[in-house]
Amino acid sequence: MRAGRIKSVRQARRVRRVRKKISGTPQRPRLAVSRSHRSIHAQVIDDSSGRTLCAVSSQGKELRGQIGSYGGNQQAAAVVGKALGEKARALGIETICFDRRGRKYHGRIKALAEAAREAGLKF
Repeated sequence: MRAGRIKSVRQARRVRRVRKKISGTPQRPRLAVSRSHRSIHAQVIDDSSGRTLCAVSSQGKELRGQIGSYGGNQQAAAVVGKALGEKARALGIETICFDRRGRKYHGRIKALAEAAREAGLKF
């Protein structure tokens, strides 16, 4: 097996293991964060109804002016986190459970989470 394949299998295993324990409810939806080399995406999900309540991406039109051409750094993640926090607060969402999708809590994931906290979300 190639090293990249093994790494993705391990991450998928971590995602499944964490998702057994974390589930979004209408009172406390789940904030799922996914990232690639060039972008970062975050969405607030109510798992009981299977609906995405709000989503923000570093590739979205509303944030492109603030981020610039490259959305794969910590500054872009902080902008996405702040925008998602404001969007969720406008919908009346105050508390969430954080799903980092099998990634370590550092770098871009941490920057997004801290910006969402500064915007008023509790988790």
